Amino acid sequence: MSLLQAPSGHSSNGEAEKHPHGMAVAAEDDVDTGAALVAGISGDLDPVEVARVRRKIDIGILPMMCTLYWIQFMDKTTLASASILGIEQDANLSTNQYNWLGTVFYVSYFLFEFPQNLALQRFPVGKWISVNIFVWGVTLACTSACSNFTGLFVTRFILGMCEGSVTAGFMIVTSMFYTRNEQTLRVGYWFTMSGTAQIIAGFISFGTLHINTPGFAPWRWLMIITGTLTLITAVIYWFFFPDSPTDAWFLTPAERTIAVRRLKENQTGVENKHFKKEQMIEAFKDPKTWMFALSSVLNMIPNSLTNQRQIIVASFGFSDLQTTLLSCVDGFIEVATIWTGVTIAARIPNGRAYVGAAYFVPPLVGILMIEFLPWSNQIGLLFAIWLVDIGITGFVLSVSWLTSVTAGHTKRVTTNAIMLSAYCVGNALGPFMWQSQYKPRNYIPWIVIGICYILCPLLLLTIRFVLRRENKKRDAEPVNDGFEVYIEQVTADGKHVEVRVDKEFLDLTDIQNRDFRYVL
Repeated sequence: MSLLQAPSGHSSNGEAEKHPHGMAVAAEDDVDTGAALVAGISGDLDPVEVARVRRKIDIGILPMMCTLYWIQFMDKTTLASASILGIEQDANLSTNQYNWLGTVFYVSYFLFEFPQNLALQRFPVGKWISVNIFVWGVTLACTSACSNFTGLFVTRFILGMCEGSVTAGFMIVTSMFYTRNEQTLRVGYWFTMSGTAQIIAGFISFGTLHINTPGFAPWRWLMIITGTLTLITAVIYWFFFPDSPTDAWFLTPAERTIAVRRLKENQTGVENKHFKKEQMIEAFKDPKTWMFALSSVLNMIPNSLTNQRQIIVASFGFSDLQTTLLSCVDGFIEVATIWTGVTIAARIPNGRAYVGAAYFVPPLVGILMIEFLPWSNQIGLLFAIWLVDIGITGFVLSVSWLTSVTAGHTKRVTTNAIMLSAYCVGNALGPFMWQSQYKPRNYIPWIVIGICYILCPLLLLTIRFVLRRENKKRDAEPVNDGFEVYIEQVTADGKHVEVRVDKEFLDLTDIQNRDFRYVL
């Protein structure tokens, strides 16, 4: 049985069975997974109870999300740390081969992004992520046995394949458990762990530099240590990370109902395991999908600094030990800027684009400093690098914004896949800027980064303009109360009854649901 009869007289997924009174009857597979939990329930929620459930959700999932994001980002940047620990010499890597190791990760990420998102819709989210983490950990540990470009190329390819499940999965989980107003802060919380990862990786790298094992270089110990931490995380995720609020182990049945009902304001529901082709097509036709995707590409070309930063800092004249420890400062700056950015954006109504655009100003100043300061000004150049790090905040805000302005589970999965595929394109292209002929000043790469950081804020403001215009258009339309859909449920005594489902849990897209308003 297919979805529902839309008010316009056509269904969004075929013809629905008609209720005896002219209303539509839908199968549970066609509506949101939270529909069966809250169907027929009315009345206002107690704000105290809502706040208590939100705290339980924060305690139940945020620590694990933050831990995994720290682990995966630290693992992803082991290549940068290993560059100071001797991997290029041990594996006889040329500059171009080293750049390819940064690129192949994102090529693999790109190739597997759509399959990963489809799997996240089809399978339990927590379990699927944990399987990927386990494969990731085994692969990272095995990297310690590599001694040439080919072996490192294969392991980096596998790491990229697994990476595709993490950010995409977290975007889905965040939209499942939190209201749109809460999502900006929560996305910011787990994204700050990328900065924390740089801090911890810096100290681990510093420690491994002091391990003197004949025939086993420090960078190999780095892979063993980080791989082991990842495997431990995989086991914890398998047993403790929930798949959705409808089955979260840390919530009672009554609290699960509250957790789902409080999402009503999102107009997005929780999730739907049934793939809907028409929602996928809508995602591809939606202009905002491609504006966010372009923003992602432009944000991520400068992210090639992840694997180049320590090489650049070392070229300023710092020793390997100093460079390793200074990488911790990059992490502190990233944590501080992301945290302040998402906090300000959460407190300014409809201010995401303005805040995101403002955070691109310091990086542009940093780029000008790098281009024009004398090479002898070691400290000034170092501070310029740190200013450039602030640019990541705009990307974090765009990720949280995308989850807030997309409804319909298949459409959300598709837009996530498109944006993260664009993320891969930017990261794959970026490393090729850093050619040996541009060293040590790297004027050309820094000019490219500057152009990207000029276009990014302009794109954010353009997206805001388009969504604001659409909101005004919808405000002028007459209110549509034509949605009346029922699902069939079996009572405790075996009777079949039809229970009304609120429109918010019909798995409508943001375009199908004209009552949906885009947050700005």
